[in-house]
Amino acid sequence: MGGEWVGVAIALVSSSLGGTAAAITRYLAGNTDPVTMAILRWGIGFCCVLPAALLLKARWPQRRDWPAVAALGFCFFGVFFVLYNIAMSYTTAARASLALATLPLHTMVVGALLGIEPLTKRKSIGVGVAVLGVFAALASGLSSAPAGAWRGELIMTAAVLCMAFYNVWSRPFIQRSSALGFLTVGMGTGAAALILVGSLTGSVAVLSQFGTAQWIAGLYLGIAGGALAFILWVLALERASPTRVANTMTVNPLAAGLLATQLVGEPITPNLVLGLVAVFAGIWIATSAASKPLKA
Repeated sequence: MGGEWVGVAIALVSSSLGGTAAAITRYLAGNTDPVTMAILRWGIGFCCVLPAALLLKARWPQRRDWPAVAALGFCFFGVFFVLYNIAMSYTTAARASLALATLPLHTMVVGALLGIEPLTKRKSIGVGVAVLGVFAALASGLSSAPAGAWRGELIMTAAVLCMAFYNVWSRPFIQRSSALGFLTVGMGTGAAALILVGSLTGSVAVLSQFGTAQWIAGLYLGIAGGALAFILWVLALERASPTRVANTMTVNPLAAGLLATQLVGEPITPNLVLGLVAVFAGIWIATSAASKPLKA
């Protein structure tokens, strides 16, 4: 149990960094496209993660695991974050992060579908409470949200489902290699795919138009929101269950909203706070029951 809570503490730091990255993404969204932002985040992130993996002599995935680890990396660092960046272009950082905060609930459902963690009656009630709270918060705040904000939240919900599968499927590969080795291969695959797509579509060329402020934001996105946040995330997945790690995502909207108020003047509205309270309540209901051992 002690190791589990160490993992949760690490995940809390990761989720906080992810929240600040959401605000930075929103700041950059008006000046660049989703693929360029993903290239920036994971290109820089990979350049930080690879030397760390080599220096620390990380244990790499087994040869038979490489195709699956690369596929997970492509889906997560490629597909997920393009969807994430598209979502951020439609809605506010706080509203998108509130949708992202349902990750624990998606993870529970995916874990149950795959036979990893059983979905009990208590967990089902918790999922229902949180989802209804998020829906009510987002619906009641539409009048003050950007035009078409619902599109961003719908896209973010689809992206969260991708991340839930990543969380659940990652654990056995991490256990057979190492957190850092697993992350490096996955992030490298995603970054390579994004650079290839960006070269063909002109997204890479957009980087030449960046000014000083945009590069500072981009470097933060890659180093703190990319490399550091996800080194911590996979370290957390190595030590704690996917659901417990995903629970920490509830701090993401708080960090995103606080920084977004400074960067782009986004307000933190009462309905968003109430929605976050509902997410906390639902997750507490779902996870306060005694947990059962995970299947390998």
